[in-house]
Parts: sequence; structure tokens; C-alpha cells
Amino acid sequence: MKLFEPLAVGPMRLENRIVLPAMVTRLSGEDGFVNQDIMDRYVRLAKGEPGLVVIEAMAIHGAKSGQLLRFGDDRFMEGHRELLRRMRAVSPSKIVPQIIHFLKLAKSGWRQKVMDLSVEEIRLIVRQYGEAAERARRTGYDGVELHMAHAYTVSSFLSLRNLREDDYGGSLENRMRLMSEILIEVRRRVGGDFPMGVRFDGEECITDGYGLNDSAQMALRMSKLGADWISVSAGGKFEDALHKPGQAIYPYTGYSGDRCMPPRVYQDGYNAYLGAGIKAHLNQQGLKTPVVTTGKIRTAELAENILAAGQADLVGLARTLLADPDWPKKVRAGREDQVVRCISINVCKALDENFKKVRCYLWPRGSLHAPESADSTPPSWPASGAGLRVFEEPKGHVRLSWSAAIDTEGVYGYWIERSAEGAAWEIVSAVRADMHTTFQDSTAVAGTGYRYRVRAYDLAGNKSAPSNVAEIALRIPALKESDAHPSGRALQENP
Repeated sequence: MKLFEPLAVGPMRLENRIVLPAMVTRLSGEDGFVNQDIMDRYVRLAKGEPGLVVIEAMAIHGAKSGQLLRFGDDRFMEGHRELLRRMRAVSPSKIVPQIIHFLKLAKSGWRQKVMDLSVEEIRLIVRQYGEAAERARRTGYDGVELHMAHAYTVSSFLSLRNLREDDYGGSLENRMRLMSEILIEVRRRVGGDFPMGVRFDGEECITDGYGLNDSAQMALRMSKLGADWISVSAGGKFEDALHKPGQAIYPYTGYSGDRCMPPRVYQDGYNAYLGAGIKAHLNQQGLKTPVVTTGKIRTAELAENILAAGQADLVGLARTLLADPDWPKKVRAGREDQVVRCISINVCKALDENFKKVRCYLWPRGSLHAPESADSTPPSWPASGAGLRVFEEPKGHVRLSWSAAIDTEGVYGYWIERSAEGAAWEIVSAVRADMHTTFQDSTAVAGTGYRYRVRAYDLAGNKSAPSNVAEIALRIPALKESDAHPSGRALQENP
């Protein structure tokens, strides 16, 4: 598989094409130091052996921001060195920090904007990026990723909404000025032999925001200024975020937030066209800078298809690897059936929004990290069978109910599989075993025949044999006389 082919990223060699993008964990204290929870989380993630692990965004300045790692001073380096030591003891993954600058927020809803910054403050930001990148090199990281995406400072300068009237706003060239100065400064500080990547938005996903035409030009500039990889995200902006009274505005609550972390109602690989467009533009200019594509990539088939089609050089799997850090190992060994698949319900995002420690909904209750198990015995159904039943509920829902499965270590959860009109089976969701043995399917539609089955899985991802198959067909309801057409004639149901 191309997914497991090595790749040179600047002077760095990755053992495979899988990237763990930076994810907020809310595990650090407000002091910003690496603590035990941070170490445990990243050691667990590293054990799956993705080609590149990007440690969550860490601030290069002293502005307050809750539970966030910090990297704006040498006193933070010791914890990072210990983190690196522990991760490298269990994994060949390359490890880089993502460094970030953000503007000020208030619980009133006020937020600092790019127009509020003086030229002197902008120059300080450039210097802080350079110093933090140099610190990453001295700490022993394999490279550094510059955060220029979503709602944060550099992304806000790149935004089409940046209407500054000086050299840092308005035209595309001026909007790219801060980005360009940071890349030049970082490269000057770390030298040509230290990998430097960039994470940015391929599309802002807001009204009057930029799209692929602008982002392709931005990526071209990044490549020309020495970026060794370009990681493409989308959205995550303040402009369409919802503000809850008494809380600082959270930039992932509007449409642009959904585009950044596509929920279950969006198709898989929803943002892949952005990475594809940027890669095509770079290649047309004779540049081969590796492009990372992200956005609800959950299966090896989809990841492989993206790579094989030349739409990207690397695939970023954030929530996918949060749900099952062993995804790379399992897929490489031909055991994808044992992957605990992300179901994209974004409980992790909701926890981040509320400043709570980020967990996956699928993990056993109370777990702070994904479980580990070497068990090879799959769960089984009781002697009487799974007893799967399916019935229609009011308001068009379908309810499933079944008997609990049995496992030597304990059942982790249940996959809900569905076939519509005799088509192939697909996983539509999952249920955690410690919650219940029922499921409500709100996506079934009348006029379609459905078959359902359930498979239990354990902590290692071993899956049981399928349950019995239960079938249902929802009838298209006839229009009641009380719902007659305004003309006075009742509408007739189609024959």
C-alpha cells in the first residue's frame, strides 16, 4: 500500500504517510508545562506508529488561554525533552511541535482583531515564532509546524476579512506579509537542515472569506520560502461562531467549525478537494512540497485512494487516531476489521469547547486514554443468540434492541451495521457497551427496506460474528384529510 511507503519530507524521513495532526487535549494545566497526562496521551498515540506526530498547539507568548501547552520560554523545554524520550522509547514516529500565536478574547464576546495590532507588535510575533522554532530544535524535536490555520493570529492576517490599510492587509500580497516574514525568520533561526511545516486553511468557509484560488497562492509562497510540508485544514473561524453569554467565543461552533471537523452528516473525505487543488497548483509550478490532507478520513481504502490519485502525499487522521491509536499498526497488518472506527459525533470537540479534558466517546467510561489490549479472542453472543429486534418508533425513528455479548476481558462496544435495499453492509454508528444495548437510527427513510445486524467488539478491537439479521421497511405515510391542500382538495398519495 502507498499508505505505508516511506516519504522524505525535507531532511526528515517518515516511515509511512500517516500524520497525527495537532489536537487540543485540555490535559495540560494553565501553567502550560508538560504533565503526566500529556505524556501518557502522546505515548499512547505514538504506540500506533504514525509516520508523523504533531504535538498539540503550544503558545509562543504569555497570553492567557486556559489549559494550553506553552513554549515561549526555555523553562518549558525540560518537560518536552522527557516527553520525547518516552515517545521515542515506544515508536519510530517523527515528532514535531505545533507552535501558535493567538489574539486576546474576553467572556463578554470582545476579541482582539488584526486591525488592533501595531507594527511593533507584529514584529514581536515574528520574533516569537523564530525563537520558539529555535527552541524546538534545541529541545530535540524532529522539526516544527507553524500554526497558521483557523481563528488564530496568522490565519486572521491571511483572511480576506483582513482590511488593514497598511502593508499587512487588503491585497493578497499584503495579507501574506506576516506569514512570509515568519517563514523567513524561522528558517533563518533553525537553518536549512531542520524540517519546517505549515498548517493553514485551504478555505475559510465563511461569507466573504478566501477559497482555493487564494490558498493555492499562499501554499506556493510557503513552498518557495522553504516549507517542507503543507498541512491543509479548513474553517474554524470566529466570524461565524456562536457566543454563549459569560464564555469566551469558541471558533468551532458555526458552519466553519463543522468544516474543520466534519460531523457524521458530512461524507468522508469532505475536505480532500482542498489538498488536491493545492497539490495540483504546486506541481504545476514544478514544486514537490508534500501536502497533508485532512477532514474525516476514517478508512484505509479512502486514505489509499487519496494517495493513489495524487490528491495528497500524506493523510492526516486526527479523530480517527484518537478513537483508535493503533489504526496504523492494525491496517498495516491487514487487521482493519479490528479498528475501533471514529463515528464523528464530535463529543471530543464539545469537551474542548467546554474546557474539559478531551476524550473519545467510544472509550470505556472514565478512561482518559484509549484502551490497550493484546487479547485475540473475540466476543461471542450468549447461547440464546443476540436476539436482535428492530421496530418503528414515532416520528420516523427505527429502534434496535439486542442481548449483551460476552468477552473474556469485557465487551467494549457494538457496531451497528445496515444494508439498504440489499446493498453492501455499512457501519452506521457504534454504541458503547457500558451505556446500553439499544440504538436509535434517525437516518432511515420511508419507502426503503433495511436490514440490520450488530457486532460486538472488545478492547483490542476483536469483533464477534454478526448477530441475526433484523429487517424493516418504513411505509410512506398517507396524507390525512386534515392536511388537505389549500384548494380544498386532499392530495393523493402517489400510487
